[in-house]
Amino acid sequence: MKRLLLIEDEPGLVLTLRDRLTREGYLVEASGDGESGLERAAGEAFDLVLLDVMLPRLNGFDVLRELRKRGVETPIIMLTAKGQVVDKVVGLKLGADDYVTKPFEMVELLARIEAKLRRVPATTPPSEGYQFGDVRVDFRRAEVTRAGAPLELSAREFQLLKYFIEHRGATLTREELLNEVWGYNSMPSTRTVDVHVAWLRQKIEPTPRHPQFILTVHGMGYKFAG
Repeated sequence: MKRLLLIEDEPGLVLTLRDRLTREGYLVEASGDGESGLERAAGEAFDLVLLDVMLPRLNGFDVLRELRKRGVETPIIMLTAKGQVVDKVVGLKLGADDYVTKPFEMVELLARIEAKLRRVPATTPPSEGYQFGDVRVDFRRAEVTRAGAPLELSAREFQLLKYFIEHRGATLTREELLNEVWGYNSMPSTRTVDVHVAWLRQKIEPTPRHPQFILTVHGMGYKFAG
């Protein structure tokens, strides 16, 4: 599970974000002021920090500045009610990775979080093999077994499974899968992704009609939870 730190002093927003992010599969910790948030972000291992600008004891810009000064490279998304361009510029110049202005749509925040996490090799991509359930994937030999028995996957199915594993936990849109697995030149229809996912589920899922590894994220795409 990806571990997120939410530095925010509005109890209602903390409750809302913690609940939604937890349901999305994240482990969420929270700090209610800048000083405690700074110490936690600097002293503990987090995959991403959501940082409000208007905080008691130490504002978000000062927290951001000090974190970067200490060499903390954790991705940071700023949250603020301020919409002025100058505030965005200040945050980005201080080392923020992204900026979301309140009020924001939850789906937008989730997409930004996932985009930042995909760019950070927090989880080292498996080099030789990976196992989930009773399925074992050997990347060097391009072989997949289930309960010790070989599975016959097409080259495209194997590439799709490999991409899912390398980006496990992230919501992947159909467009991204088309670009990264099929390539721009292939130009298949969006339906192609759904068909290949269905074929892959038939081979790796204990109950394909109720998948537990390749999950559908309605309105967005798919997520690998193996």
